[in-house]
Amino acid sequence: MSSELSISRGPTDVPLLEETVGANLRRTVEKFGAHDALVSVQQNYRATYAELWEQTGIVAKAMLAAGLKQGDRLGIWSPNRFEWVLTQYAAMRLGVILVNINPAYRSNELQYVLAQSGTSALIAARSFKNADYAAVVREVQPQLPDLRVTVFFDENWDAFVKAGRRISEVELAAAESNVEQRDAVNLQYTSGTTGFPKGVTLSHRNLLNNGYFIARRLNYSERDRVCIPVPFFHCFGMVIGNLACTTHGACMVIPSPSFEATAALEAVQQERCTSLYGVPTMFISELALPNFSAFDLSSLRTGVMAGSTCPTEVMRQVQSRMHMTEVEVCYGMTETSPVSTQTRIGTPLEKQVGTVGTVQDHLEVKVIEPESGELQPRGVHGEVCTRGYSVMLGYWNDAEATARAIDADGWMHTGDLGLMDDEGYVAITGRIKDLIIRGGENISPREIEEFLYKHEAIEDAQVIGVPSEKYGEEVMAWVRLRVGHSPTAEALIEFCKQRIAHYKVPKFWKFVTEFPMTVSGKVRKVEMREVSTRELGLEKDSRQRQKNLSVDE
Repeated sequence: MSSELSISRGPTDVPLLEETVGANLRRTVEKFGAHDALVSVQQNYRATYAELWEQTGIVAKAMLAAGLKQGDRLGIWSPNRFEWVLTQYAAMRLGVILVNINPAYRSNELQYVLAQSGTSALIAARSFKNADYAAVVREVQPQLPDLRVTVFFDENWDAFVKAGRRISEVELAAAESNVEQRDAVNLQYTSGTTGFPKGVTLSHRNLLNNGYFIARRLNYSERDRVCIPVPFFHCFGMVIGNLACTTHGACMVIPSPSFEATAALEAVQQERCTSLYGVPTMFISELALPNFSAFDLSSLRTGVMAGSTCPTEVMRQVQSRMHMTEVEVCYGMTETSPVSTQTRIGTPLEKQVGTVGTVQDHLEVKVIEPESGELQPRGVHGEVCTRGYSVMLGYWNDAEATARAIDADGWMHTGDLGLMDDEGYVAITGRIKDLIIRGGENISPREIEEFLYKHEAIEDAQVIGVPSEKYGEEVMAWVRLRVGHSPTAEALIEFCKQRIAHYKVPKFWKFVTEFPMTVSGKVRKVEMREVSTRELGLEKDSRQRQKNLSVDE
């Protein structure tokens, strides 16, 4: 064990960008006006940086004509499309606070977010997949007195934009001149798995600098073309995607409204993308396509994998079969804009899959003992905390929740368990609440998942804890099998017994074709636990465990 403590500070030789998103976009346009800025493949849309600037200005004028002003909240509820990007940058040019709404939301969730944020205007898709957004908006609008303006793509978007013609360039410039870098510019609502969603409030300074320094590690320039199949409503799409591109003059490529493996690879091939984004499950789906070898992916060199840790074999295939030799891993949370740590080009494979990299520029990361708050020695598990420009302004209208998340010294407490090695690399081993405690043994789901990937029949695996009256919790594995394989649970148990400690061997197994996912591509382990508890008839054990916890604590 190292005597050095688990705290690391990022380099500061490259200064922070002390400007607004709009001012930064203007500088990029001045440098790279004739370069491609935005392509939406399925909409047959493309724009240069000069055209992007003009079009965001037109949409900004439409917002002014609709009565929106700096500090007002504007909701956007839509899958990925080029108008989403125009709306993002138009709002940011004006200092209007963009409220990102999860495309998976239904009426109760939509009503809560719009009411809690005090949103006065909403831009939305008419429908998506099996959801009738327009009908949902009509249902909740009577309960939302603040909501004055509603605009639907493919319905009244053109009329909304046309109405902006009466706003002059002088009026637009005057509105932009009032915007400052530390102003709130974005609200992103957390998933709400432990209660009502909380509105993470982010500033120009938060978002712009995070996008900029992410792109620097990826070596982005005006020559890069970035395929973004991850959702814009989430920081992955809006910051790691869009803002990383626009700070460096790279091109944003939208392959499809939501993730489709074939569409993503078609976009890479057609647009000669140099970078591809995704969570591990997206890359797994792309690699598993029957016609994968038919795609020309030779233009790729880099990309970002985030959302969860990547199995070693998947990373090997991404680097070799997809030509992404410079792929990087990012880690963070919405409350930190989102990236706190990132690997670098040339990071060894074992660090790429076993860690989430080193601390980002101008940030600090530490690992503490959760109860005492004391710094842990290097190599010892604890809670990961981060501090610096990226930490949110707070939760919207929720000072109490903000105080619980950010301590008096400005450290954001992530709730993630991890450790820091002697080189400053951080490994995330799970959520504090995801840790499985079986008969007094602390078990990391991540450790068992990594082990299960070694079995030739398993394509993907997710491990959870389910209630047990005897042990408190038992280990359960949900597995997705490779085509042509059909091992029994008994066979997989025997495989495990030979290689891992008995208390880590999953007692329960569930074979699935897919996992419950959030729209941003994260596995919903909370839902997996609920389903498994019900299917296994463990509700009694669950109630008993809750009783034991309340007594013990």
